[in-house]
Amino acid sequence: MQPRRRGPSCALLVMLLLVAAVFPAKAAELPSAQGLRRVSFIPQWTPQAQFAGYYVAFQKGFYAARGLDVKILVGGPTKPSAQWLEKGRADFATMFLSTAIVERAKGIKLVNIGQIVARSSQVLIAKKSSGIESIEDMNGKKVGLWGGGLSIMPMALFKAYGVHVVVVPQSWSVNLFLRGGVDVVSAMMYNEYHAIFQAGVDPDQLVVFHLAGPLGFDVPEDGIYCMESTFKKHPETCRRFVEASIQGWRYAFAHPEEALDIVMKYVNEAHIATNREQQKWMLEHMRKIIGLPPPGGRPYRVKESDYTSICGELRTDGLIQRIPSYSSLFRNCAAVHEK
Repeated sequence: MQPRRRGPSCALLVMLLLVAAVFPAKAAELPSAQGLRRVSFIPQWTPQAQFAGYYVAFQKGFYAARGLDVKILVGGPTKPSAQWLEKGRADFATMFLSTAIVERAKGIKLVNIGQIVARSSQVLIAKKSSGIESIEDMNGKKVGLWGGGLSIMPMALFKAYGVHVVVVPQSWSVNLFLRGGVDVVSAMMYNEYHAIFQAGVDPDQLVVFHLAGPLGFDVPEDGIYCMESTFKKHPETCRRFVEASIQGWRYAFAHPEEALDIVMKYVNEAHIATNREQQKWMLEHMRKIIGLPPPGGRPYRVKESDYTSICGELRTDGLIQRIPSYSSLFRNCAAVHEK
């Protein structure tokens, strides 16, 4: 009889654990105990219905069904998603297209693997009582702007119109605007705009400047990004993440109350000051701006001509020094095929 083979000694196990701690595998390369590929994802803001599709995709098992064990991180203004990708803290992230262009122009080799939002919802809001009726009227006025990539398009707008504003750093709250601390506030139609009239301000008392439309700054917003190296090493993982995310959005819009239950779970865990009514407004608006493909169709893609126009405006306004090529930023994940 052959002697029974003994397992590794306790000392060997301890040594192996120490080695694993010193030399951890990257998230996109590490299989989980269930045979799923572990990846991490960071939205560019704190939990809210803006990211409902990703939360739903996780909770309904759409990522797991495609072999992915996804860890959804809590984003926010202190966690720029582009930097988290660059530093290897996240495998996938969302960000505005304008942010991605600026970061790619700086040399950060991130790539767009799925453009989810098809147009801009960013607005600037003033009170009619301020006398501001045009962009030119904002000259010399106090304007609340978010930091990082969220200020790129408003700054491009001001430069294009030759307007010099007094920039006041803006947090997630619109309280400074409500109290008269700024003349103009930055807002998203799916979020802060609703919060303003939830606070008791009649919409008829406001002047809303949409970056989309006549102003000519309709730049698609949330897209899914990863580092170029991640896409080259794991293109199938990237494709599966995009597919599952799109399925999550489709399910969220088909089952809004269930999606809101899921969103509120993430909101409450992160202790975000909001309510279900606000999140319902947001989810309904996201339905209007997200470019979902038909089942089996190709995800929405930014046209090269539109991209060239956007980059040209950013360079003219001094926000980038060089234009990243279209092919360097966009990667074509395979068409979505859902069961």
